[in-house]
Amino acid sequence: MFHGSAIVCSLEGTRPLLVELQALTTPSVYGIPKRTGNGIDFNKIALLIAVLEKRAKMSIGSYDVYLNVVSGMRINEPAIDLGIAMCMASSLKNVYIPKDTAIIGELGLTGEVRSVNMIDKRLKEAEKLGMKKCIIPQNNKKLLKNKYKLDIIGVRNINEGLKSLGIT
Repeated sequence: MFHGSAIVCSLEGTRPLLVELQALTTPSVYGIPKRTGNGIDFNKIALLIAVLEKRAKMSIGSYDVYLNVVSGMRINEPAIDLGIAMCMASSLKNVYIPKDTAIIGELGLTGEVRSVNMIDKRLKEAEKLGMKKCIIPQNNKKLLKNKYKLDIIGVRNINEGLKSLGIT
């Protein structure tokens, strides 16, 4: 994997899919920073950049940000928010996200990581496809019923998520 690359688990109906996201952040050479998303809604990108700026104190606002969903899929599910934010932060800070780590979680405007539905299905799919670690909402972790061979890290907010991967 490269800086700015992360695996997320999205649902297509009730089927969990592990998908790679890629982000590229580069200082803007024009007056207004460019935000481009392939497979991700532009407004979601802008919102998550604002959360990183305000809640994680990352100076990303003056950077061009390019996001891509590998394989050309279009994803519009809140459970990938944390993965998108971590992907952008990874590119900005030049820190790798391990390729055997999946990131799952909705990100609120206050930086909190919100619970997602069907967490057990998502974790089973991640385990089946060889993931070793999953970063998930703390509230989901508290309610897990099944035992997994995964290292499951529960996070309450964006800062805990970034810290869990050494992105600061």
